[in-house]
Amino acid sequence: MNAKNKDMVQAGLVLEGGGMRGIYTAGILDCFMEKGLQFSSCYGVSAGACHLSGYMSGQIGRAYRISLDYLEDPEYCSTGSLLKTGNLFGVDFCYNRIPNELDPYDYDAAASYPGKCYAVAVNIETGEAEYLPLKDMRKDITAVQASASLPLVSRNVSFNGKLYLDGGMVDSIPIRRSIADGNHKNVIVLTQPEGYRKKPITHANTQAMRIMYKDYPKVPEVMRRRYLVYNRTLDYIQKLEETGRVFVFRPEPLFKINRIEKDKNKLKALYLQGYHDAAQKYEAMKQYLEG
Repeated sequence: MNAKNKDMVQAGLVLEGGGMRGIYTAGILDCFMEKGLQFSSCYGVSAGACHLSGYMSGQIGRAYRISLDYLEDPEYCSTGSLLKTGNLFGVDFCYNRIPNELDPYDYDAAASYPGKCYAVAVNIETGEAEYLPLKDMRKDITAVQASASLPLVSRNVSFNGKLYLDGGMVDSIPIRRSIADGNHKNVIVLTQPEGYRKKPITHANTQAMRIMYKDYPKVPEVMRRRYLVYNRTLDYIQKLEETGRVFVFRPEPLFKINRIEKDKNKLKALYLQGYHDAAQKYEAMKQYLEG
């Protein structure tokens, strides 16, 4: 099913990552698509970039299906895939077989999305976040893959002659970028509950980063600082929210959802929470956007 009666708002939509916790975002975006709501500027990070691609194509329910239907398939996500290919999530399965065979992606609808869309990825040579435009998803799907490629459990992704990894390493919630792009109104979808703060990377992971990315020293460097940058961004969002400058969705901490979650009941519940949050707060959000 595709969205109809579209309503474009001049505002930014910022989608945090978070692995399987991103199914909360899928619920929110399905509600937005049913309402025909589109944003003039959209920014997706990691799982947020994956769900943004579905939002661009207007395929209601597709992200939910993909998040649940292939959980048990070792080609989708498994340690076997990691050991065999160097990628925890199977690249060919996720970015070729699913969109082109198993659950076809509407490339033409995505290309006709009237707003500007970006996948956030980190250039592993510079250690800087880059905001990769999404339009022709036949080729730009690689930008989404780059944004969603977690360090240590993914191979570096080559796109337009550069090497990238997960955008969440540097800019997990790109609200500052959206504001810098001129978006005075912003809707932010977080995947962690209120009060959450990120902890420093463990010593073991730090050592693993230094070994695995010895040719790209910016990677362990940005990962050591990641929790500081992330927590400062949350503090910034809180101040914006308190002054009515952003509208924020965040899940309730009903149960623990792991980044790589396999419990379908938990995932269904989190999806429904996102959908219901969007439906219940929709009018308040519209008033904010139109104010």
